[in-house]
Amino acid sequence: MSLVIPVPGSKALPELLAPAGSPEAFRAAVAAGADAVYLSGMQFGARKFAKNFSDAEIEESIRYAHARAVRVYVTVNTLIHDRELAGVAEYLVWLYSIGADAVLVQDIGVASLARRIVPDLPLHASTQLTIHSADGVKWAAEQGFSRVVLARELTLDEVNDIVSKTGHSGIGIEVFVHGALCYGYSGQCLLSSVIGGRSGNRGMCAQPCRKPYMLVTGDQDEYGCPVNLHALPQPERSLLSPKDLCTYSHLPELVRTSVASLKIEGRMKSPEYVATVVSIYRRALDAIARGTWQPENEDIQDLLLAFNRGFTSGYLFSDRHGALMGRDQPDNRGLFIGIVTRWDERSGKVTVQCDMPPALHPGDGLFFSYPDHKDTEWGFALNNEPVHTKNPLIFTIPRQVAAGARLYLTASASLISRARQIITRPAAGLRHPVPIDLTVSVTLEGSLGIIGVIDTGRGRPVTLNQIPDLQLVPAESRPLTRDQLEQQLRKTGGTPFAIRSFSLDYPGGMFAPVAELNRIRREFLVLAQETLLQANLPTTEQVAAAREQLAGITKKSPAKLQVPVTSAPQPTRIAVYADTIGNVEAAARAGADIICYEPTFYSDGSGCARTLLPGFIEAQIREALLICQKARVRMVWKLPRITHQKFLDAVFPLIPALRQAGLDECMIENMGAARAILSYAPGLHISGSVGLNIFNRQTVTELSHQGLRLLTLSPELSGTDISELTRSCAGETPAPELSVIVQGTLEALITEDCLLEPLRHCTQTSSTGAAGKKPFFGIMDETRRVFPFVIDTECRTHIANAVETCLIDHLPYLLNAGIRSVVIDARRRTPAYALEMVLTYKEAIGAAQPGNADAPRHLAKLKERIKKQACGGITTGPFLHGLKD
Repeated sequence: MSLVIPVPGSKALPELLAPAGSPEAFRAAVAAGADAVYLSGMQFGARKFAKNFSDAEIEESIRYAHARAVRVYVTVNTLIHDRELAGVAEYLVWLYSIGADAVLVQDIGVASLARRIVPDLPLHASTQLTIHSADGVKWAAEQGFSRVVLARELTLDEVNDIVSKTGHSGIGIEVFVHGALCYGYSGQCLLSSVIGGRSGNRGMCAQPCRKPYMLVTGDQDEYGCPVNLHALPQPERSLLSPKDLCTYSHLPELVRTSVASLKIEGRMKSPEYVATVVSIYRRALDAIARGTWQPENEDIQDLLLAFNRGFTSGYLFSDRHGALMGRDQPDNRGLFIGIVTRWDERSGKVTVQCDMPPALHPGDGLFFSYPDHKDTEWGFALNNEPVHTKNPLIFTIPRQVAAGARLYLTASASLISRARQIITRPAAGLRHPVPIDLTVSVTLEGSLGIIGVIDTGRGRPVTLNQIPDLQLVPAESRPLTRDQLEQQLRKTGGTPFAIRSFSLDYPGGMFAPVAELNRIRREFLVLAQETLLQANLPTTEQVAAAREQLAGITKKSPAKLQVPVTSAPQPTRIAVYADTIGNVEAAARAGADIICYEPTFYSDGSGCARTLLPGFIEAQIREALLICQKARVRMVWKLPRITHQKFLDAVFPLIPALRQAGLDECMIENMGAARAILSYAPGLHISGSVGLNIFNRQTVTELSHQGLRLLTLSPELSGTDISELTRSCAGETPAPELSVIVQGTLEALITEDCLLEPLRHCTQTSSTGAAGKKPFFGIMDETRRVFPFVIDTECRTHIANAVETCLIDHLPYLLNAGIRSVVIDARRRTPAYALEMVLTYKEAIGAAQPGNADAPRHLAKLKERIKKQACGGITTGPFLHGLKD
């Protein structure tokens, strides 16, 4: 055990925010001492496989929580189709009317709607918005968000830096402290989507990160496709599976920060899990506030038993590589007990050598693991009392086990029993009662008056007055004393309240039956509860105003959807994403109209130091600008999807000189980078790529009004979705310039983890040569699909789809829908690929013009040409059939 770490008593504790995937888990969270609970309805939430809440259950839960001064946040954090905008707008108004304390949002368009319709409903920026810089937080504050859930990949130093730079904005910062971690950056992962059409952005993630994979490598052909593949030696197969986050031992450091909320993940977990984890964090936080806390081994064991894939303190506390990843096993590990030394065939008894033998009980789940023979692992539920000895532990098992096997306790009947007791009979000190300051007065005539001031914990106390229908009378023999009157009126019984202070003005010498005093006390507490509930609801006038705004929006929407578009408003242009000068040259030579250059960023070769070289970056941009200027091609500096503050601070000083050299446009994939550019270089054009998750017309309109130029639509949209969106945007001012990725290997996820580190120990794997000269790396799944990946020089892994997007035969549809630019993603490919694809699509656009009866045959022929150059085959993705919902 570590020493007690005191925290200044004046430091307010951050909010403890608990998950609830069901009404039962919700009650568990409140009973265990959560300050706030987040949950989802049956729609628009990012955990569709949780039980979730009906409308009636949401309303009941909010009333239940507010009566106990607990806040309720509702997740509305999926991406929203145009056809769903009216429904989500109605849902926001309804949530506002029933007193939801905030909604969590990732869709920029939904945030814009909420700001217009229900401006008084607090908005929290979901972690899926991937906010990871101070400028990202400032942007969120400017958009009306009151809180930001930061990306889970930030370190505590980065969090503190963000807090210090944004504290003046009044926006709250929320961080995850316990539970499962996504492998993809901030949950922004398309792997489930590209594999099976089940999108995490739509709440349908199938968790492919928990599946087995094999590392493969090989050479690349002239188009950058893999040849001569072979497996890399790697004993672990769960290559993408992180351990579970647990910051229990670091809580004093978190409390010393100025973060507003500590968030526990787990809406797919049981009520017992929620009760166990929340209660442990509640007790720890309260002890820290008292200056008496030290980590308890018993708490850590209970957290392990509740559920774990191995624990990590996460990127938050600088864990990386083996400290963060659990590549050997993707599921619950339980609590390690000891190692088998003997099994007696006659008695069926096993002997287990333990450091600290636990108490085992009937119903406990036990699991025998063989480190070198995973396929022979097995487990069972204990149905007899074990034979306890100090060491070793001896008990009967149903089948043979070999010496050397490791024994784990994976389910504890005792822990489940204790968790259920928390839910049904919360222990004293877990659930903080709602404080009431009570002032009682009795006049000389015996009239009684009660004034209560309820501390809601939100900085706005609620006052109520009651004049009970009770008249005290002069006592004939045994008058009520001051102490007796206070004792009767201080009782709160099983209510959520506690009398914090009591002031009594009583002349004495009077009498009232105890039963009557009890009655008026109960009536007062009922009134207090109703007053507390009403204080959390908007007024009738506020709800009416929201409904008026809603009606105005829904009346306009159907008409906009009927605007006809018969042809592209301008000649369709070809945009190319390139990451090497070779690809820039090839795309320009082939006649691309726009080149979005994302130079490969190199470090000084010192591995994990991850030092950016601004001079190298500037030289690359200047060279690309010269190439594009000579070819009269529009050149855009495409920033990486992830732009930490260190990156922004390193590269933004380059912009003034680059503007003088002719740079006038940047492309971004997060709004923090957009804000930083606009702050640093006003007037510079900004375009948006797929990281902005543009899913609906509301997002297009909002981003256009924020000054963004070329907008790339989400690759998860179907053709019907795209047509619906573009038609609804017709007539917008400023007119949006919309683009779609029609060719290339889609980037499925970015992660802070380096997939090659276990083998290469962060050796830089990239070089300045042509892409075809580099080795190929990929991960192969159980169906033998190979997903290419690269490691950038900030040690991040970029994993791409196993098959290549190709929409060449659907160009006529896109042109008719009004798409102004089509994108070829040539990153991580060769100059030969960039050249051939631009030439092919120039030919295709010419063939796809209206009135060409030969277009289908011509485009089919070009499609066959592309198949010979594509990696892993071709796919239309969700374009034809959409995502699974």
